[in-house]
Amino acid sequence: MKNKVYSFINLSGLTIGLTCCLIISIYLINELSYDRYNKNADNIYRVERTFLNAESKSVSLALGAVAPTIAPLLKNDFREIASITTLLPIGEGTVQYEDKIFKEPEIYFADEQLFDLFDIQLRSGDVKEALTEPYSILLTEEMAKKYFGNQDPVNKMIKLNQQLLFKVTGVYDALPQNAHWHPNMLLSFASLKDTLIYGEEQLRTNWGNNAFYTYLKLPNDGVAKKLEAQLPDFLNRHVPGADNKASEWTSLSLRKLTDIHLYSHKDSELEENGDIKRVYIFSVIGFFILLIACINYMNLSTARSSLRAREIGVRKVVGASKKELIAQFLSESVVIGWLAAILACMITWLALPGLNYVSGQSLSLSMLWEPHFIIPLCLLPFVVGILSGIYPALFLSTFRPVTVLKGIFKNSEKAFSARKVLVVVQFSISIILIISTVVVFQQLQYIQNKSLGFKKEQIVVLNNNSGFQHAFQAFRTSLLANSSIVEVGRSSRIPSGRLLDADGSQITLGNSLAPSKADIKYVRVDDGFIPTYNIPILNGRNFMRTNGSDTSSFILNQAAVRALGIQSNEEAIGKQFKYGVRNGQIVGIMNDFNFESLHQRILPLVLFVSKEENDYGSISVNITGSTQQALQHIETIWKKYLPEVPFDYIFLDNRFADLYKAEQQQQLIFSTFAGIAIFIACLGLFGLSAFTITQRVKEIGIRKVLGASTGSIVGLLSKDFLLLVALSAIIAFPITWFAMQNWLSDFAYRIDISWLVFVIAAVIALLIAFITISVQTIRAALANPTKSLRSE
Repeated sequence: MKNKVYSFINLSGLTIGLTCCLIISIYLINELSYDRYNKNADNIYRVERTFLNAESKSVSLALGAVAPTIAPLLKNDFREIASITTLLPIGEGTVQYEDKIFKEPEIYFADEQLFDLFDIQLRSGDVKEALTEPYSILLTEEMAKKYFGNQDPVNKMIKLNQQLLFKVTGVYDALPQNAHWHPNMLLSFASLKDTLIYGEEQLRTNWGNNAFYTYLKLPNDGVAKKLEAQLPDFLNRHVPGADNKASEWTSLSLRKLTDIHLYSHKDSELEENGDIKRVYIFSVIGFFILLIACINYMNLSTARSSLRAREIGVRKVVGASKKELIAQFLSESVVIGWLAAILACMITWLALPGLNYVSGQSLSLSMLWEPHFIIPLCLLPFVVGILSGIYPALFLSTFRPVTVLKGIFKNSEKAFSARKVLVVVQFSISIILIISTVVVFQQLQYIQNKSLGFKKEQIVVLNNNSGFQHAFQAFRTSLLANSSIVEVGRSSRIPSGRLLDADGSQITLGNSLAPSKADIKYVRVDDGFIPTYNIPILNGRNFMRTNGSDTSSFILNQAAVRALGIQSNEEAIGKQFKYGVRNGQIVGIMNDFNFESLHQRILPLVLFVSKEENDYGSISVNITGSTQQALQHIETIWKKYLPEVPFDYIFLDNRFADLYKAEQQQQLIFSTFAGIAIFIACLGLFGLSAFTITQRVKEIGIRKVLGASTGSIVGLLSKDFLLLVALSAIIAFPITWFAMQNWLSDFAYRIDISWLVFVIAAVIALLIAFITISVQTIRAALANPTKSLRSE
């Protein structure tokens, strides 16, 4: 209470630091807790599949899923597998009960062994029977209420995709937020045996459809490693037509369930995962912010030591030992730490709703009350208090009573140097965060504004519903009758998705076809796809508009031409080309374009027209003029052809924006914490400069009497602090350059970090520091020297 300004600076700095630390801790606890709600979490492993490039042996495709044949073969070959279960995600589907029709996401096929591995609680129904029979379905409680209200849904029938009837066999609790998958509906895996859906023969023999997520339960990690070592031989034995060499081009591996969320970034995942890199980054940021706050406490405590010198001298004279003095000063810092911790908990509780809104997560303060976290949380104020107070306590307790009671006291050069080091550390951290914020912002601007090689604006994407059958051309003609619709096209995948489909290729060499080692992805399209997306055709032509009969033609991108070893686009046109089982001719070469996000490089790609209507999963509509008018027209035509199917759409540019959500959140976090770091550092600088100036009041008075100008005094008082900030910038530059180069390496297309970024960050830090201390320096420079010198 005697030193309100310094107490406020210390308390507010530690409070803000602890608040950041608590928020980041809650985030880290949540990230590290994924899938641990399962009682067998440490014994569950996911089977993953990788494909290798035939020539370079590098990874061409890494999947979190495998073919349907693999699960039963694994169970048969390895007795150590206690249980195995398989999931097949089908994305979204149209669900109908009486007059209620909705499109629902997150629908899965699952077998009856699911409950042996995952902790899924049934509110109604029998675990042993719920997924045994074909055409059985389980609903979450939310879905049950949505369709059935307060009625008992068990044994009621619901229709999926306008044709398949499923019987509700139970209701289950939704999986917690910290699970790596969140099914709204579970369909019995036995239903897949019906040829209308998949077919029993396909389940038994298909090695190409790697869409089945397979999990197995093993006794321990040792058994898992031994089993994994036998997987190459397993593939050599079972993959048909591979001459016992399947392991040369494909492999299987096991990943622990609890590692999926942070460590798995496969080309196919059930949901977007987190990243262990972000965990490390946020841990470091939280530590640094708290360190800056602790440094403030150390600096101000040691700088103000002269004000407590006589107190310490008197205490020593009346018998206080060094240990008792150290205990006194540490207890003061621990009390400040506890006050800051209480305030930090209150601020964290108030801030979490806003943080959840921005991050899309469900973080809660209650996460800190878990038994294994409550003890570290209670110890945190002690640790912070001791960390902040240990150096001041040791420093203050060394004062000699004889000297300080005579009034002979001067801050040691050693203490002054230590304070300089601490200020440099503070501003180095702040400048690192400033530069990081600018680089992340520039990269986001780059990826948002970079031309992708096609038109992504005003593209409306619809699901190609099976209800169209052979009515699509009429639907398309009706859409194009309105001037707001420019073009309509269909495809098996849309830009912003992943290119996961590939097959073997052969190209004409001399007079015959020869196998190519090129890894070329494919997308099935119709004749409207290329004009819908305004993809430039560099040579040749687009597919002909012949109602899908142009099925022996191929269009390649430039990357595919290079991968096939063809010298020029002109040479490629007219060449015989075989892709998979399809024979034909290259009729066009299109410009390279970024089908996937800018994290991935442009891959060799071939487009061809499918013979099957159901091969097209999406309809893309290029619109112009009024968006509202165009959507109204599309909806009207949709309801004319599919009255029982809810009209649902997405904008392609929104899909691309979603690809960079993690980076946008990182930018927000970096900028927020950079601001906080600068604020805390400036708090300390303000207090330190104020105290330093009070120590030099008489010196300033003498300088003014001798003719020093206000400007020269301001410069003199500011110089030492600004030099420290400049030194901080020099230290921060190489550290930040290395860190941000590592971060940018995740992007195939990225900015070059300009030296201007470092200069701007240093100028910002110097400017903020100067403004902070100028309040004190200008006031001291303008003060009347007679007031400070009248006692001399």
